[in-house]
Amino acid sequence: MPRIKSLIKFSIRLFFLGLLLGVIGFTVLWALIWPSLPDVETLREVELQVPLRVYSADGQLMAEIGEQRRIPLSIEEIPELQRQAFLAAEDDNFYGHFGIDIAGTLRGVFGYVRYLGQRRVPGGSTITQQVARRFFLTNEFSVTRKIREIFLAVKIERELEKDEIFELYLNKEFLGQRAYGVGAAAQIYYGKTVDELTLAEMALIAGLPKAPSRDNPISNPEGAVARRGYVLDRMLDEGFITEAQWSEAQATPDRAELHGPQRELDAPWVAEIVRREAVDRFGAEEAYAGGYEIVTTVDSSLQRAADAAVQDGLDTYDKRHGWRGPEGRVDPDLLDRPDALLDLLDEAPDIGDLIPAVVLEVEPEQARLLLVDGREATLLLERIEWARPFLGRDAVGASPSAVGDVLAPGDRVRLREHPEGWRLAQVPEAQAALVSLKPDTGAVVALVGGLDFAASQFNRATQSRRQPGSAFKPFIYAAALDAGYTPASLVNDAPVVFDDPSQERTWKPQNFSEQFFGPTRLREGMVHSRNLISVRLVMDLGLQRATDYVTSFGFARDEIPNGPSMALGSASITPMDLAAAYAVFANGGFAIEPHFVLAVRDIDGQELEVPQRPRVCADCPPPRPDEAATAAPEPQRDSVRALTLDTGENPAPDEAEGEPAELHGPPVPRLAERVLSPQTAWLIRSMMGDVIREGTGQRAMALGRNDLAGKTGTTNDQRDTWFAGFNDELVTVVWVGMDGNEELGRYEQGGRTALPIWVDYMTVALDGVPEQERTVPVGIVQAMIDPDSGLRVRPGTPGAVREWFQSGNLPPLQEPRDAVAEDAVDPYEIY
Repeated sequence: MPRIKSLIKFSIRLFFLGLLLGVIGFTVLWALIWPSLPDVETLREVELQVPLRVYSADGQLMAEIGEQRRIPLSIEEIPELQRQAFLAAEDDNFYGHFGIDIAGTLRGVFGYVRYLGQRRVPGGSTITQQVARRFFLTNEFSVTRKIREIFLAVKIERELEKDEIFELYLNKEFLGQRAYGVGAAAQIYYGKTVDELTLAEMALIAGLPKAPSRDNPISNPEGAVARRGYVLDRMLDEGFITEAQWSEAQATPDRAELHGPQRELDAPWVAEIVRREAVDRFGAEEAYAGGYEIVTTVDSSLQRAADAAVQDGLDTYDKRHGWRGPEGRVDPDLLDRPDALLDLLDEAPDIGDLIPAVVLEVEPEQARLLLVDGREATLLLERIEWARPFLGRDAVGASPSAVGDVLAPGDRVRLREHPEGWRLAQVPEAQAALVSLKPDTGAVVALVGGLDFAASQFNRATQSRRQPGSAFKPFIYAAALDAGYTPASLVNDAPVVFDDPSQERTWKPQNFSEQFFGPTRLREGMVHSRNLISVRLVMDLGLQRATDYVTSFGFARDEIPNGPSMALGSASITPMDLAAAYAVFANGGFAIEPHFVLAVRDIDGQELEVPQRPRVCADCPPPRPDEAATAAPEPQRDSVRALTLDTGENPAPDEAEGEPAELHGPPVPRLAERVLSPQTAWLIRSMMGDVIREGTGQRAMALGRNDLAGKTGTTNDQRDTWFAGFNDELVTVVWVGMDGNEELGRYEQGGRTALPIWVDYMTVALDGVPEQERTVPVGIVQAMIDPDSGLRVRPGTPGAVREWFQSGNLPPLQEPRDAVAEDAVDPYEIY
């Protein structure tokens, strides 16, 4: 008995000694660790990592860029049943404890001692502890980290409300497949918002935090459903759901599958440009996680029209040059095994709207094919009649008389879907680019950088430098007009030989027709794209003068060849360069800057500053008197003004002298640089209007409009083909060529390859846009001329035609055979 009493006393002393040591140890740890804990107040200001989102001007999502997918939600926006599912799964006493679960913590301690710290054991981490770990700590397995986690959880509970902690948890927790938070998980797994989820779906999502990779419904659907069952059991135990709800949810099959961002507009070329601009401005980490929204200048309907026009145009070009054969062959033994065929088709890259397919059966009048999506298609003979054998870039074989002449069972091919039925297709060899922008602002409303972004991210609209050919001639003609030529000036279209240093050989330019037409008026030279006219203009102006002039349109000097071949567009420029330069003709002579960003918003929806761009404005107030001297030289006086808002980078003159800025009122418009007089811009536009009405651009007359102007372009050996055209509303440039600079074919020209794409796009872009006849600027006059001599004649002269001139530069009067007093008739009209 005494021995038992002694043992009891010893045990009591040992207990209190242990308790005392525990208290002392806890106090020491508290004193050492508590001061070093991070400031919990920062959680109130935490910025959740949200991906960069890019939108069109009309609000359609174009791209979501960032590793972490998150849709931040307030606690009120998350359904109560979803919150209860997480509480049941992770911490049913969340609203009752002070940050830690004593029982769970002791269980973890005993387990740690039992296994001597050599393995993880269940430790009953509360939601608050998980928040502490996610925001301030790591997943490192150590006693020190666990102790800091416990202390930090207590500190968080002391300084934040329960709902604040729970809201952070529901938005921060990793739930697999790059989803962080319940908002992103609902969208990624079910393509829904949280308020659209069923009970079964809520339970599955709530079961993910324990092992988001292992219990993921995509990678392990059986494990995810088993975990869902556990969560539903716990919800029933806690009284969050009824037995009827439990039974229905348990019996519901899971339909989880990966849902990408709900992209509404496919414009990857523009999205990539904007992504780079965001990285340049914010840095990669901030750009991809800062929750920025960038609204672009792109119009969704115009972008779709541009994509369709490019795909149709390349398809049409490709069909002209014949069938190159199937992409591959499938083992005939697999034709009765659809699953194996679909696996093979899945390996084919997605390219535009060209759908991979395998030929299953061939009859004389039709073929049966299996598509990559599991559908079957019937291809009729009339849909493959274009498929004459490819014999070279300029030759094709005979038209097929039966489907078997083209296809055989086992062929891997591509189809295009049309309203009238399936059509045989193939991946075009050629590429194309399209740029469309507003001439008064430079806002890019549509851009296509190639056939398919996934196949090649190289942006041919902004990165590919190609020769513009005759599309460059309007800039040479503008230089000639400013040097004293007129649209009626005669230039000899005759052979000439040059020693061209830019080509390191003797150069003998020719017209496309390989004919010469003798003395030709400038207008006719533009309309019919006569090469010798442009070459003689450059040689008359002088290479240095011509180069200086064309660079004022924004072309890089080092891309302009130092030789007479520059007259025929041997410079290296991008379609974007050409569109910006043509905008000068369209807007009356002002330089604009192409741009893609309309607005930038931060995660709170606040708009950030974006660079102000030069802009043409017809109704802008005149500059202040103290700016008049620098705002616009005398020749620029017309009703059209170009401006850019003063961002404050350059103070107004009286600000520099110390006067308070508020005396100046709102920002003062600044005139942008004028690079062309309104008179010269108008004359060039007039000549390019005739290119469409009666020259190489006549296909554009299909639009049935009289306010269009433009120019075709074709380089030597038909390696690059262009059409650049505009009206007051839009400037659009189309290029077609081969990435490897191979020839397109002897009969391919800008009017045959690029212009149809331009017409298809502009048909949509200008639908409903009223025609606008541009006002004739002051200083432009109209007079009658002799079309053979280019000299001015009196009205009523037989065969005379009307021509436009600058008022101070009319040709001399040609005396008629029957002399009339010179002052008897007014020989020209002034506008």
